[in-house]
Amino acid sequence: MRIGFAIPISGAWATPANQAEVARRAEELGYHSIWTLQRLLNPADSPDLTYRNVPDPLITLSYLAALTRRIRLGVAIVNMPFVAPAVLAKQATTLDHVSGGRLDLGLGTGWMPAEFAAAGTSMARRGARAEEYLAALRALWRDEVSEFHGEFYDFPPVVMEPKPVQSPEPPILLGGTAEPALRRAGRLAAGWVSSSRADLAALGRSVGIVREAAEKAGRDPGELRFVCRGAVRIRPDGAADPDRPPLTGTLAQVLDDVGSLAAQGVTELFVDLNFDAELTGPDADPDASMDRAREALEAFAPGA
Repeated sequence: MRIGFAIPISGAWATPANQAEVARRAEELGYHSIWTLQRLLNPADSPDLTYRNVPDPLITLSYLAALTRRIRLGVAIVNMPFVAPAVLAKQATTLDHVSGGRLDLGLGTGWMPAEFAAAGTSMARRGARAEEYLAALRALWRDEVSEFHGEFYDFPPVVMEPKPVQSPEPPILLGGTAEPALRRAGRLAAGWVSSSRADLAALGRSVGIVREAAEKAGRDPGELRFVCRGAVRIRPDGAADPDRPPLTGTLAQVLDDVGSLAAQGVTELFVDLNFDAELTGPDADPDASMDRAREALEAFAPGA
């Protein structure tokens, strides 16, 4: 199972300097990938402070592309409804070029009503829109002359250049937890990426649905990637809690949990500390958060 690491991307510690340090150290330690997430905004009256101070994921990865040479650059995820297919096609292609073909593009359908309102788009029929979006995106990337006429997206014959470095496209990993979304990943994507709220003890069921859909579509499920966003919460006293959730506890306990994910069919795990309120909450000390990240980087490094 390949191991990645999420850079600081939410909270007061999500600064360019801290992101650069984590990215460079992850590459030095042999990690396969680094990851970002997208959050446009939050409702003003929301008590949920999980997503604070979140920068744009693709611009952040472009910055980190210039500071690294080997490590892959993943986003989990960009929400398709928030931007036109041509805009995302150009952004992703440009990032693929400046990184030398290292982009892994996670895509989703979105879930927060306030973001849809601010983006000026509807939440209705997100699944149907996603399927059409992917078709339009691929037409722009793959066809010398692209033309698309659908229910939601429509454009005349156009030429988009340059094409992505990774041919015919950067790997697309679809998010989602509902069964239709899982089946869409099996039919149409290079793989599936789990959410921060996923039941880590039941990932095998989701992996099975994706694989089954791939087989029914005539695809080889063995070629698919199954990426787990590992929302890790390190707790020095974790051993005292009999109801400890997976990936929460001491470093040793969390490391023990990793094997169960591989047994469920997960092919890649990235350690994500951004969902730990002790590191990202309004009262968190950014310096202390970075100390925890440095410790985790060493502990979870491939071959450590």
